[in-house]
Amino acid sequence: MGSSQEEVTLLGVIGSPFVCRVKIALKLKGVEYKYVEENLGNKSEQLLKYNPVHKKVPVFVHGEKPLAESLVIVEYIDETWTNNPILPSHPYQRALARFWSKFIDDKIVGASWKSVFTVDEKEREKNVAETYESLQFLENEIKEKKFFGGEELGLVDIAAVYVAFWIPLIQEIAGLELLTSEKFPNLYRWSQEFVNHPIVKESLPPRDPVFAFFKGRYEGLIASK
Repeated sequence: MGSSQEEVTLLGVIGSPFVCRVKIALKLKGVEYKYVEENLGNKSEQLLKYNPVHKKVPVFVHGEKPLAESLVIVEYIDETWTNNPILPSHPYQRALARFWSKFIDDKIVGASWKSVFTVDEKEREKNVAETYESLQFLENEIKEKKFFGGEELGLVDIAAVYVAFWIPLIQEIAGLELLTSEKFPNLYRWSQEFVNHPIVKESLPPRDPVFAFFKGRYEGLIASK
C-alpha cells in the first residue's frame, strides 16, 4: 500500500470535536501525522488553499491531496489503512453506522450547542427539548452494548465524541442536565466507557483549557443580554 505511506497532515483547533474525531481515527489506525494548530480568527493560507469551500477545520492532507468534513475524513482513513476497521463489513450495518453518525451531526450537535449558547430563553428551551428527544434515540440504539457497533470502537462512537466529552462540559457551564445517568443510563454508561478507552483518552483535548474557553464565551454571551 504505497499510497498510505505518503505524508499525512491534519489542520485543526484543539477544542473542536470534529478535529478530535479525526485524531481518534488516526490513533486507532496507528498512523503518524503532522498536526498544525490553526487560528480561526486569522486563517492560514494553507487552510484557505486546502478547504476553500468551507474554510473550516478539520482539513486532512494525504500526499498533498486534501479532504474536509470529519466523517468523510474518518471513512477515508478507514479505507486507506485497513487495520482495526472503523466501519462494519456488512453493507447494511455500514449504512446504519452512517445514518447514526449523520443523525448526531444533524440532530444533536446544533441543538445541544444552542441549548447553551443562545441568548433567547424560548429558543434555548426549544433546543433543550430537541436535545432530549435526540439523545433518547441514541439511548435506545446503544441499549446494553459496550459500543454502538458492539465490542470495538466504530464510526458511531467516534462521531459521538461530541456527546461523550463536549455535552458534559457545556452543560456544566450552563447549569443544564442534558446527559445524566438518571435520564439516559445506557448512553451515560457508554460515554464513561468511551472517554476512558485508552485511544480516546489520548486523543481528547485537555479538559481545563477547553472548559475555560467555552465558559468565557458563555459568560460573554450572558453579559451581552
